[in-house]
Amino acid sequence: MGTYQIEWKPSAVRELKKLDRQVVPRIVDAVEALSSIPFPQGVKKLQGSEATYRIRVGDYRVIYEVYSRRLVVEITRVRHRKDVYRT
Repeated sequence: MGTYQIEWKPSAVRELKKLDRQVVPRIVDAVEALSSIPFPQGVKKLQGSEATYRIRVGDYRVIYEVYSRRLVVEITRVRHRKDVYRT
C-alpha cells in the first residue's frame, strides 16, 4: 500500500477556515495522517456511497472519499457533528 495524496475540495477549505482556530490544527493533523492510513481506527463508512468515509476529530467530522486506484483521499466536508450530514 502506497502513500495517498490528500486533495481538498474548495468547499471543504472554506468550511475549515470558518472553524475555531484551536481545533483547526487537530483536524489538519488527522487529515494528514490519512495519507499513510486512509482507514484509521474509528473510521465509519457512510451509507449510500461506495467510497465515502468519515473520521471524528472531537466534536467535528471530516467526510472524505478514497480512490484506491489513484491513491487519492479527497476531503469533501469539515463541519461540526450537528451540521455535517445536512445538505
